[in-house]
Amino acid sequence: MSPTGFMEQLRRPGPLVAVELRPPRSGLDPAESMDVWIDMHHTLQALTRAGRPVLITDNAVAVEEEENLAHLTANLPADVTPRGIAPFLTCKHTLEYCLLYASRAASHGFEALTVLGGDRFGGPPRCVPHAYELRQRIREAVPSLKLGGWINPHRDIEQQVRFALDPRFTADFILTQVVSHHSLDRVEAVQEGLRAAGVDLPVVWGVFLYRSANPRTLARLNEYFPVPAEALTDEFATGVGAEELAGRTVAALRGVGADKVYVSNLGFRGAERTLKKVLSQV
Repeated sequence: MSPTGFMEQLRRPGPLVAVELRPPRSGLDPAESMDVWIDMHHTLQALTRAGRPVLITDNAVAVEEEENLAHLTANLPADVTPRGIAPFLTCKHTLEYCLLYASRAASHGFEALTVLGGDRFGGPPRCVPHAYELRQRIREAVPSLKLGGWINPHRDIEQQVRFALDPRFTADFILTQVVSHHSLDRVEAVQEGLRAAGVDLPVVWGVFLYRSANPRTLARLNEYFPVPAEALTDEFATGVGAEELAGRTVAALRGVGADKVYVSNLGFRGAERTLKKVLSQV
């Protein structure tokens, strides 16, 4: 167990590897849902007791999920602090729900929330047009919470830097869209842009664990973030495994000074073991 809070870990110099997890999909049958709950319970215990920062998604990739906060409060052991966990909250809920969610999170001892806009297509509408507007409302209602914003290195970098520089951004840290060792030019451009603009917020870079070069899967993922499908296919064809590929990205990011990352798509069952395999390649 570690009492270290999420923001304290982000501010420390040196590498940091957080884990992004997804709650169960809504509508699972009782037996399947129970299996996922058990897996989540064990995984959260292992990660949080090791002091590993954890992020929990909110209806990722337009798939309706059970509420992350309910799962966290049900699955965290009593002797494990929630301060190292930063749940995601998107704007795709009512404003009343979002403000109540933030209040509940703070009352349960969570230190930080990552507040995103959410996919514009599918599902319910956003309660506000932009995530910064929801962060502003949460900051007013629950000022104790540290709030995370979002930038996308694959979009116009000058625009992304302007977003982060704008006083309305209302963020204490930044998460990025998934990048890879095939997009280091975008990473370095964002770093330079933020430095030049004087943006002094911790940045946590997204790393995705691609499990195969299945064309259908890569095409599906590419609907949500740019996937270097041809390069990945070539690497898998040489016999490189999924963990080694993710490890290459983590190592490459550290090589350009982007040493704080979150790793996505580890799954619940054995997530900590999979992460160890990834980091053994770094």
